[in-house]
Amino acid sequence: MKRRTFLRDTLLTSTGIALIPTIVRGETNLFSLNTQNQLLASVNAAAPGQKFEHFWSKCVGAGRANEGLRASWLEQMKLSKDLCGFQYCRFHGLFHNDMFVYREANGKPVFNWQYVDDLFDRMLAIGVKPFVELAFMPKDLASDETSLQFWWKGQTSPPKDYAKWGELVSEFTKHCIARYGLPEVKTWYFEVWNEPNLKAFWNGTKSQYFELYKSSAMAIKAIDKSLRVGGPATSNFVPDDRFDGEIEDKTKHKTHTVKDLNTLEWKGVWIKDFINYCSKENLPLDFISTHPYPTDWALDPGTKKGGQGVRKVDATKEDLTWLKNTIAQSPYPKAEIHLTEWSSSPSPRDPAHDSLQAAAFIIKTNLDSIGIVDSLAYWTFTDVFEEGGAGNSIFHGGFGLINYQGIVKPSFHGYRMLNALGDEILKREDGLIVTRNSKTKKISALIYHYPQEMKNTIGGKSVEIELNTGTPKKVSLSLSGLKISAGVTAEFLNIDSGFAYPLWKKMGSPEPPSREQTKQLKQTAMNLKQEKFKADIKGNLKFEKKLDPWTCVLIREV
Repeated sequence: MKRRTFLRDTLLTSTGIALIPTIVRGETNLFSLNTQNQLLASVNAAAPGQKFEHFWSKCVGAGRANEGLRASWLEQMKLSKDLCGFQYCRFHGLFHNDMFVYREANGKPVFNWQYVDDLFDRMLAIGVKPFVELAFMPKDLASDETSLQFWWKGQTSPPKDYAKWGELVSEFTKHCIARYGLPEVKTWYFEVWNEPNLKAFWNGTKSQYFELYKSSAMAIKAIDKSLRVGGPATSNFVPDDRFDGEIEDKTKHKTHTVKDLNTLEWKGVWIKDFINYCSKENLPLDFISTHPYPTDWALDPGTKKGGQGVRKVDATKEDLTWLKNTIAQSPYPKAEIHLTEWSSSPSPRDPAHDSLQAAAFIIKTNLDSIGIVDSLAYWTFTDVFEEGGAGNSIFHGGFGLINYQGIVKPSFHGYRMLNALGDEILKREDGLIVTRNSKTKKISALIYHYPQEMKNTIGGKSVEIELNTGTPKKVSLSLSGLKISAGVTAEFLNIDSGFAYPLWKKMGSPEPPSREQTKQLKQTAMNLKQEKFKADIKGNLKFEKKLDPWTCVLIREV
């Protein structure tokens, strides 16, 4: 057997971050497979199905509010809505100074909602609702004007006056209701702050955050009790007691002392303390939010010594199970669970974000999480994202499903394929889901090959090594109960299809590509290889293929 080969031609940015190597496709000969490397399934399309929710399409992330006023951001948002089905978008900086919502004149608040209106109007016109993050602190309300984050200098300090903060939240909420109507705003979510357990985002204590939540929740519920509010939006799951006190104790990091992160038991940050506080203060809590990145660091790994390890591929499912069980046993058992940031890593310079294996990871993790979460918001839909400034390359490992030039990545197709599924499960197992649309009765299936040799989350090794990990898998899916001669289409996401990076390398890695080159890259990224099939006169169809590692296949009845 000849393996696929990947020639190492690593491009380095000025910061030393390795980008994806040049990929050269070699020949793969057919060979017999043992039972551990094959997927055999038979499904009756007319059998009873199990209803389920597309929680993966509930919400997606973006950088900051002001970026949403750009044409390219809005264009990419519409594309993401149309093909991936995202219903909400969450972002930082709604109250940041560049949105001009708050200033003080003679010690009295002055409110200005023009920029917020512009953003929300355009989002709602696209069909995407705001998942409102109440942050960061306006300069005139900040208790410490020197507490700043990102190049755009987001204010991260507690308010100098919690009553004025509550007034800001109240006036903002009232304005939204006046402009969009109470029935609409009741469908939104109001989340208090972002990752307050990290000093980078909250230069205060745990108790000060709890007070901020109390002020915010009471302000919102005083307007209408049916408005939804939650938190604590903490990052990340940890296996130790570093966040048990008022601020992080970095001497308690267990991840620095073990070789295998998967031998540790992980838990959510501040979740139990936050629930207990809300219960004690008789506060509303409509949803719990947190950020379960499956790594041992909460920020870019370059900022933290000892971090850069990834956890096992099932880490997200285990974290969500812990969270669901914790909430079920709490005074708020009906609280929704919204994971308002999630990806394979919290680094905005991770080559895996741009590469093929991201799609298989996204599909596997989301399918494994059915029934245990209300949303798992990918961070982010776009590389129009500037927390650390612009990327040095068009493929710089940014969070986005779409790069700055509008070229979709394999991760985009992962969400597009998930969105194409029906709402009734007919069969689900590792590597496969078969669904039916309850309205049209048409069948759709999703097959993915996350190689069994890859025990951990992607990004723990170089892209070159990961793409070479694993062997082909034999897939055989037999469908019965279809309409006579029903047409079925299969589309394939793999190294040769739906992946623009190899073409960019072949072009000589232009920085930036010309207008014609950008057009070619966009077309290559969107054009997946397709094969068409027909059921026989008895309504039976058999799909058989050998799939290379990281390949994803969407099968749809047309």
